[in-house]
Amino acid sequence: MLQSERLYYRELDASDDEAMFALDSDPEVHTYLGNNPLTDIEQSRTHIKNIRQQYQDNGIGRMAVILKETNEFIGWAGLKLESNVNGHDKFYDVGYRFMKKYWGNGYATEAALFFVNYGFNKLKLEKINACAMVGHIASRRALEKSGLKFIEDFDYGDGEICAWYEINNPH
Repeated sequence: MLQSERLYYRELDASDDEAMFALDSDPEVHTYLGNNPLTDIEQSRTHIKNIRQQYQDNGIGRMAVILKETNEFIGWAGLKLESNVNGHDKFYDVGYRFMKKYWGNGYATEAALFFVNYGFNKLKLEKINACAMVGHIASRRALEKSGLKFIEDFDYGDGEICAWYEINNPH
């Protein structure tokens, strides 16, 4: 089982549909995501199926984050093979999303650190990237605490300005 100090990480599965819907239907969670909160649990089920397909196609994808202390689903985190963002064809993106009641506890930093290390040490990736909306200071701080370096701002589309981050494998 994948784990860090306070968190377990496991593949998302169909039984996570209600928890994922609770996460992604919260408008505050979507403040800095540039999209709209989900309105139907079927959207969460489709999203989980897509992530499960990424596990098969790419050997990696976002994972459920479980709080060790309570065994609760608190969000997702992990690496994802992305394409065509900020002029980059294919790259591994580290990301995370947590239910609002778990914000401010350092879980984003803990998860990002875990997956950066996992990407470099287990997957032997050369570089990991991330992007966050310029105004999302908490997310940007978590990326920076995880070792990612700010490279530039870019237009993600629809006028949304995002900050581009990267970290190179030190090995």
